[in-house]
Amino acid sequence: MDNYDISCDPARLDLDLIHSFLATSYWSPGVPKATVARAITNSLCFGVYQRTAQVGFARVITDKTAFAYLADVFIVEPHRGQGLSHRLMEVILAHPDLQSLRRWLLVTRDAHGLYLQHGFTPLATPERVLELHRPGNYRE
Repeated sequence: MDNYDISCDPARLDLDLIHSFLATSYWSPGVPKATVARAITNSLCFGVYQRTAQVGFARVITDKTAFAYLADVFIVEPHRGQGLSHRLMEVILAHPDLQSLRRWLLVTRDAHGLYLQHGFTPLATPERVLELHRPGNYRE
């Protein structure tokens, strides 16, 4: 971990890297670069860096008062297995702007183990949660 740094400085974010990863991910295939840029601008973002190279990312969509949705969390392949995702979660959950939140949500297909270790649980009352899902929005 000594070789890595986590920052919320938007000037350090590598839009090309973030877009490249997200556009090929299972959750946002084909997402346009302009959409990623707009999402970054309107979120609290966390970059993971090895020296100056970005190797990970997460974004929190939040009102900084009551609610947050954790999205787009990733560590690029060559840097996985070193505890970076756990460290990233610790930094996100400790961020001073996010301490008053009553509820966090996230959606994942395959990383339940990570999030369970950081206090997330399956929905206690899933019958109360609804969604409007538009998976084709990124298709041209």
